[in-house]
Amino acid sequence: MNKLHTVVAVAGIAVAGGIAYWIQNKSPAYATTEGQAARAPAAAAPGATPAGVVAVEVARAESRSLLDDATAVGSLRSRQGIMLRPEVAGRIVKLGFVDGQPVRRGQLLVQLDDQLQAAELRQAEAQVGIAQANYQRNKDLVAQNFVSQRVLDESSAGLEVAQAQAALARTRVSRMKITAPFDGIVGIRNVSLGDYVKDGADLVGLEDISSVFVDFRMPERFLTRVRPQQRADVTLDALPGKSMQATIEAVDPQLDANGRSLLVRARLDNQAGLLRPGMFARVRVVFARRDNAIVVPEEALVPQGNKQFVVKVLPSPKGPVSQRIEVAAGARQEGKVEVQGTGIAAGDTVVTAGQAQLMRGDQQPLRLIELGKPGGTRGPAGAPSAPAPA
Repeated sequence: MNKLHTVVAVAGIAVAGGIAYWIQNKSPAYATTEGQAARAPAAAAPGATPAGVVAVEVARAESRSLLDDATAVGSLRSRQGIMLRPEVAGRIVKLGFVDGQPVRRGQLLVQLDDQLQAAELRQAEAQVGIAQANYQRNKDLVAQNFVSQRVLDESSAGLEVAQAQAALARTRVSRMKITAPFDGIVGIRNVSLGDYVKDGADLVGLEDISSVFVDFRMPERFLTRVRPQQRADVTLDALPGKSMQATIEAVDPQLDANGRSLLVRARLDNQAGLLRPGMFARVRVVFARRDNAIVVPEEALVPQGNKQFVVKVLPSPKGPVSQRIEVAAGARQEGKVEVQGTGIAAGDTVVTAGQAQLMRGDQQPLRLIELGKPGGTRGPAGAPSAPAPA
């Protein structure tokens, strides 16, 4: 029995060793095929970028008319505007206007009680009459040598004093009347008939809005570019969709030290009466108009230090390649930026995404992705690639 067990064990060991040897020394062709299959990369997906080729998004440079302008916000002000206040205290006996209605220059607006002042004026005028009669009588007596010249001089001085007192009384009477200093529209009054007002109290506002000013501030870098008689476009939030033309009238000679800004005033015509002081305004000052300006998307600009670059796509026998071009950025408008300098023309293709890999040198092969085009891409040789899967 022991010998049988020994024979079975030896046979099992021999079979196991044979199987192991076969596995380790199986067919070279089979082993090579399996190893290659394990090491082979997965098949390239349709539209994949070959090694060394940079996939970039591109757009076309365009030619358009550009306005060299600057924008700001401001407020409307009336051409003239005052708050009417009395110079003396008194009781209101008459109001010569209706709230919110036009008034003419010189029109009586507020009359204060002037009975006392009028009485003083009559008294002063009577004194003038007496002094005038004394002077005339003494003048005749001097001509007849009945009185000395000194008496005539004293009567002349008395006449002048009486006339001065009458003028003073007349001025006091006039100060009891408040008239409109210019044509305009009165506001809502702060007083009523019979009110007793002190000197300097607010009575009613008066605004001349036949034309209005728009005051706005601009950064100090525009100091040398803003000039009187320049055109400005004004839009108002209160009047959506309506644009108006204004003319710059004045530039403040002093800058605001806090914000380093420049105060500018422009005039707007208001014959229609739609504009009111205090309205919020958006202002665009136009410095110049340039036709046939070359613009590219803002994303195409690549800053490096103090310089700006645009990567231009050039054709080659092997497909599109890159070329870096230094440009100067100009005016910006609606996501576009003007590029100044040579090297970029209307219709040129420029890179808008993926430039980081292209700034080391030129003539790098590209795979173009034109946004908004059916199919979307072009390979290095210019052949269409398959669209991206959904």
